[in-house]
Amino acid sequence: MKIQLKMFSGYIRNYKKLCAELGVSLPLSRDAREEAIIVKGFEKWGTDIADHLCGAFIFAVDDGEKLYVFRDQVGQKHLFYAAAGGELLYSGDINEIAADARYDKRLNKRMLQQYLFYGYPIGTETFYEGVYKLAPGCYLSWDGTSAEVTRYWKPIFEPDRSKSAEDFAAEICAVVDEILSEEREDSEVPYKESFLSGGVDSSYLLAAGDAVCANTVGYEESGFDESALARHTAEILGKDFRVKMISPEAYFARIPETIDKMGQPLGDASAVAFSIGCAAVAEHAKVVYSGEGIDEFFGGYNAHKRVIPKEWTYLTCSHIMSEDYVRTLMRDPDDTVKAADPVTPIWNEVQGMEPLLQKLTVDIRLWLEGDIYLNTDRTSTACGVELHTPFSDIRLFNVARRIPPEYQFEGEQNKITFRMAASSKLPEEVAFRKKVGFPVPVRKWLADSRFNKPVEQTLFGNASEQFFDQTVLRELWDSFIGGEEQYWGRIYAIYAFLLWYEKAFPSGKFPY
Repeated sequence: MKIQLKMFSGYIRNYKKLCAELGVSLPLSRDAREEAIIVKGFEKWGTDIADHLCGAFIFAVDDGEKLYVFRDQVGQKHLFYAAAGGELLYSGDINEIAADARYDKRLNKRMLQQYLFYGYPIGTETFYEGVYKLAPGCYLSWDGTSAEVTRYWKPIFEPDRSKSAEDFAAEICAVVDEILSEEREDSEVPYKESFLSGGVDSSYLLAAGDAVCANTVGYEESGFDESALARHTAEILGKDFRVKMISPEAYFARIPETIDKMGQPLGDASAVAFSIGCAAVAEHAKVVYSGEGIDEFFGGYNAHKRVIPKEWTYLTCSHIMSEDYVRTLMRDPDDTVKAADPVTPIWNEVQGMEPLLQKLTVDIRLWLEGDIYLNTDRTSTACGVELHTPFSDIRLFNVARRIPPEYQFEGEQNKITFRMAASSKLPEEVAFRKKVGFPVPVRKWLADSRFNKPVEQTLFGNASEQFFDQTVLRELWDSFIGGEEQYWGRIYAIYAFLLWYEKAFPSGKFPY
């Protein structure tokens, strides 16, 4: 059989090992190298090929009988598909499928309801009826008439209590060094930069990697700006440092473009700041590192420490509205749509596991790829920079999966074993610094009449009237403006949806 590579996006980090194993001669250009690895790898391993790849990738191969489309294990790159006109449409950019003349564009209103629960497009459905997202760790086969999805990987935690926390910290150090040594060896991208916040993840990545310059974003508002902490870390490590200050005017001006390039609404306000940061990096670098993955692998969120009643389902670390409130807010809710629908199959699988490991499994399979990687993949790609996330490498997860939950928390501190590993290259004050969480002052800006008039106009415009009860929405807005700051996430998520909808369906009508 003759294997043809039909599409590849991303990068393969362990390419030297694979080239040696598959007999691929070096040097080659990166494009030629990746094509040779995929073609020869599929010839040798068939659909098991992705088990041998470390990196961030989506690709499609044709063996003459079927088309196979793959997505990396944890979903750093996105892949969307739809069957239309007797063909399989597939792309890392959902906008390409929505614009294809063969696809009959329709709104998936069920996804709107789920999105309002969570603040991000959760699961394998999308905002477009008939367009699906290939789940992480899966491949799709297409025989010309039907598509079949097969899972080749999923996160499985199996704690090993024969080892100490110190043993695991040493393993983390060794794996991080292995991953970043592979990054250094890629001579086609000799110059890299890195994003840097005030937290341990990006600080460890900067200390252990080959990035020359650290980049962060900053704000005038006290309590939100991490740039001073980031600058201090960069100085300790002897790295160059740049900060991109973000004004409320620049932030609000960037929201429509960010949502459009994302391809779907996202209620995560940090995505806009990340987009501005990527655009700033693109002025002087083609590749930038970022530290995503650690919180989900090692237990980095406060939600991971909270005890939930046994009868509850853990609805990922982010959910912004209750079912009852969403039904009150929407004009025509579907009572068959339940918030727990995307989570329940995974939650059923993890029953009997320790509570932390249950939560991490859910967050890796739904939140990490549905929110974090949607943001980082689509915004960096739109800005023309290649984002590398070394801490999302499957080899680091294979250490995390064996760490007992009791090793992960100590008092107020989280992900203790990772911090222990980071302290091998960072001062303790940085390695054990309290998590900040890349905050953005949107909650303050949204309530400020100097900046929020366009937001209010959109919230109560013609598009909004199709979907939301205007009395309920007005009560929400007035409560927020009146000082109920905790409602900012609801306001922002609704606004993001309406911006996306007006761009995706400019006629103002949503067939479904």
